[in-house]
Amino acid sequence: MINKIARSVADALEGIQDGATVLIGGFGTAGIPGELIDGLVEQGAKDLTVVNNNAGNGETGLAALLKAGRVRKIICSFPRQADSQVFDGLYRSGKLELELVPQGNLAERIRAAGAGIGAFFCPTGYGTQLAGNRETREIDGKQYVLEYPIHGDVALIKAERGDRWGNLVYRKAARNFGPVMAMASKKTIATVHDIAELGTLDPETVVTPGIFVHQVVRIERVATQAGGFKKAA
Repeated sequence: MINKIARSVADALEGIQDGATVLIGGFGTAGIPGELIDGLVEQGAKDLTVVNNNAGNGETGLAALLKAGRVRKIICSFPRQADSQVFDGLYRSGKLELELVPQGNLAERIRAAGAGIGAFFCPTGYGTQLAGNRETREIDGKQYVLEYPIHGDVALIKAERGDRWGNLVYRKAARNFGPVMAMASKKTIATVHDIAELGTLDPETVVTPGIFVHQVVRIERVATQAGGFKKAA
């Protein structure tokens, strides 16, 4: 019987090795798998390459992972913002390597890994420092830069609902990078707020099929002082 439900965050993260490339979903604070990131801090893997759209907010979540000294390199499109003091301090002191990638290129490089594409040409970044020393080519009168896929050893993503087979449904903008990261990684771990009975998820709403998911962890919603609920970070 296929059952991908993990007993705990710690169980789901077991086996992540030092030096792993970790794809972490989320866009700013939307869809960040905060519980998995906190669990990775506790798990202890170090010398990580982290791929995320951002480089952390404040000193929680991804910023906490950076502050713990577990990350060697970060690949992202938007590293600096008003509360990016952890990233700023590490980068300026030479303790963190940065690969800056335009946002569309980042999404497509991850998608290409999942689709089995060896490389592709993209016009974004041509003629700038972002192109680096990569091959360029003129196609139909326009200049392009050769881009390579970003493969992950593990993807940490956040969904809204899932079942024991690993099928996932997302909540609105929290969907962002999760689906392509799940396809691009050797192992995908997802948090959900609700576990659905097998067969009750509408197939039309399943964005990430269970074939791309290895572990699912249920997490609680966080109550607000107003008596409502907000999604756990």
